[in-house]
Amino acid sequence: MKLLVSGGTGLIGGGLVDSLRKENHKVTLLTRRASVSAPHILWDPHLERVDPRLLEGFDAVVHLAGENIAAGRWTSKVKDRILKSRSKGTAFLANTLAGLTRPPKVLISASAIGIYGDRGEESLNEESPPGTGFLAEVCRAWESSSAPAAAKGIRVAALRFGVVLSPRGGALQKMLLPFRLGLGGKIGTGRQWWSWVSLMDVIGGIRHVLETDFISGPVNVTAPSPVTNAEFTKALGRALHRPTLFPLPAFMAKMVLGEMAESLLLASARVEPKKLLSSGYVFRHSTLAGALTDLLKS
Repeated sequence: MKLLVSGGTGLIGGGLVDSLRKENHKVTLLTRRASVSAPHILWDPHLERVDPRLLEGFDAVVHLAGENIAAGRWTSKVKDRILKSRSKGTAFLANTLAGLTRPPKVLISASAIGIYGDRGEESLNEESPPGTGFLAEVCRAWESSSAPAAAKGIRVAALRFGVVLSPRGGALQKMLLPFRLGLGGKIGTGRQWWSWVSLMDVIGGIRHVLETDFISGPVNVTAPSPVTNAEFTKALGRALHRPTLFPLPAFMAKMVLGEMAESLLLASARVEPKKLLSSGYVFRHSTLAGALTDLLKS
């Protein structure tokens, strides 16, 4: 298969590209960095610059590029960059693909379970309506931006990622040091649901959607057993053989991180990967304890 991948040097993209290349798929990166040594095509999604002739003839495009939402406090400028990097970049790519003579058969575009907002105990699947808040607004714009590709007849899937677990990056990597020092604990009440997924299953889920012709639209990429933050905390402590006696009060999280704390740490989203399960995807890590043991064994 001949694939084009944006965001191919990030945590998810790098793992996906390695997985595809190991099976001799031909992968080209869509990147803003001229210094990339791997096969690549340069683009600038902010200035809407790319040579469309170079995008002809790919079998599939996986679009993972976007501003890091957890890099720092959400000032008005940061929020504007987050929104534009996803909606504007995706719209530019989708419009470009729609104008090709030989467009790809499928476009897989990243999204997030942030689209559901803070939903308490409600069980959520791909048929659940969007919630409210900044992340929900971003994800709605993000997903709708791929409409030109779908109108062209390209199969489009929006992968709504949960909390991706890997010791090499993301939330788990940031939590490891304080938890290894015995300073970990629940955040706020600990009753908020965290819908997690291992990096291995993110890559497996992307490949499953690539290879399953009837999957389109929103797809929740989360493990089938979400947990509360308190349960997550206890499981991580057990995996590291450390106590978890130092909770982070909600007011302190909000004081340090502002609005980002409410959306990423304190919001509750109990998400079910209905489409992946019903289409036959088998999770490598279906329970948190098993995932943490496997991810941290080295």
